[in-house]
Amino acid sequence: MPSLAPAELAAVRAALEATCDEMGAALRRSAFSPNIKERRDFSCALFDAEARLVAQAEHIPVHLGSMEASVQAVLEEFPDGLDQGDAAITNDPYRGGTHVPDVTMVVPVLAGRALLGYAATRAHHADMGGIAPGSMPAGATEVTQEGLVLPPVLFQRRGAAVREVHDLIARNVRTPDERRADLEAQRAACALGASRVAELAARRGPKALASAAEALIGHARRWAEREVQAIPAGAWTAEDALDDDGVTGQPVRLRARVARRGKRVVIDFAGSAPQAAGNVNAPLAVTRSACYYVVKLLTNPEIPSNHGLFQAVEVRAEPGSVLHPRSPAAVSAGNVETSSRVVDLLLAALAPALPDRVPAMSQGTMNNVAMGSALPGGRAWSYYETLAGGEGALPWRAGMSGVHTHMTNTLNTPIEALEHAYPLRVLRYTLRRGSGGRGKHRGGDGLVREVELLEPTSVSLLTERRASAPRGLAGGRDGARGRNAVARPGRWEELPSKVTRVLPAGAVLRVETPGGGGWGVS
Repeated sequence: MPSLAPAELAAVRAALEATCDEMGAALRRSAFSPNIKERRDFSCALFDAEARLVAQAEHIPVHLGSMEASVQAVLEEFPDGLDQGDAAITNDPYRGGTHVPDVTMVVPVLAGRALLGYAATRAHHADMGGIAPGSMPAGATEVTQEGLVLPPVLFQRRGAAVREVHDLIARNVRTPDERRADLEAQRAACALGASRVAELAARRGPKALASAAEALIGHARRWAEREVQAIPAGAWTAEDALDDDGVTGQPVRLRARVARRGKRVVIDFAGSAPQAAGNVNAPLAVTRSACYYVVKLLTNPEIPSNHGLFQAVEVRAEPGSVLHPRSPAAVSAGNVETSSRVVDLLLAALAPALPDRVPAMSQGTMNNVAMGSALPGGRAWSYYETLAGGEGALPWRAGMSGVHTHMTNTLNTPIEALEHAYPLRVLRYTLRRGSGGRGKHRGGDGLVREVELLEPTSVSLLTERRASAPRGLAGGRDGARGRNAVARPGRWEELPSKVTRVLPAGAVLRVETPGGGGWGVS
């Protein structure tokens, strides 16, 4: 394969990444639900003909490091390939997915009859059925309780809707019109990405574009390997525990051994707990995604996030463990909460090796809030949000306050949009002053959010760092633990870290998110 000049390689990279950005803009502007339109809980990426990630937008780390496995699952399900006008979807956590609400759509990129690759989007749908609105019920013990599980199936065949699949989804969710609109937005974004890549192939030639994609993957691999070799040789371990699994009330042990071996980082989770009774189990694709993120974070964030970066990281997790569960274990919190704790675990392990790069722990949770109608005969609605918190302080600056950290890269739902779309009223939304850990550099503060329910509402919380605090580093103090509570006339009641409950109209839900750890002695 002829080598590409650096300027030419950079131009192709920029064109492909810009295509992913454009896909994201189209998806956001076309979507119906506030979770996608306002919070931007979606990701867009391009893959080569072998389903290897070539380019992505700067969307959500936990999506992007795992989406490759979903595209591979689609190819396995359709070995004869996808035709022009086809669109496949899947959300199966055991076939490359993350959790049931995240639906991945894949379309082929063709130049005539030549397959160039695939355009894909992954979006978090505010409801995919299951035993509670929002499809993230605390206490779930099987993935089918969390919602409709879709193996790779055709959503569109040669430009025509596959009516049976559309009807199946509509019949199994609480908000079918919203799901149809959001899925159509994903389809349109994928079609746009495929069109842009086909235009690029028409200008450069299909073979030249395929060679450029191969070169981009090789460039990322070599760059990542150089950066990995700058890490001191050795092996480091760390242990931590999730607050609980939402069922037994017991903490869930996590353990990692991180080693730098030649040009690779080897991450072994031997010693972590067996798969849990509750939904904190993280599918292997999610576990890998957290590992890829940490390696990029601590080496060079400018490394292209594609298959080449992944080749510099080896992940080992025992089948049947909390970080590589077997079906039908529940997984909805694994994608959001356990992935966040894996980041904490790996940063703690690597702190002795890279003391000038590793930050103190951030909030270590996404503070998931899912709500929906519990009013018989009332209007069906479903709301989902992750709440920001404190960023851990870094060796060179204080942590930011009220931000989404690490494995999520979403925004908040603006109060105006939330109150317009749902029977909810925001009473308080402010920084949780003083919740960041003290130190030479302070940890960022968390948030306080109070929401009044205007009708009987099913509420699900999946949160962490309520039993243990985000740790400070290099002598810095820990951040404050989070807290969940509900007020009904006359009293406040503390809520556990993971709970699903129907609350009456007039109840007020309060979530106080954790602060980040401080860095250094003040």
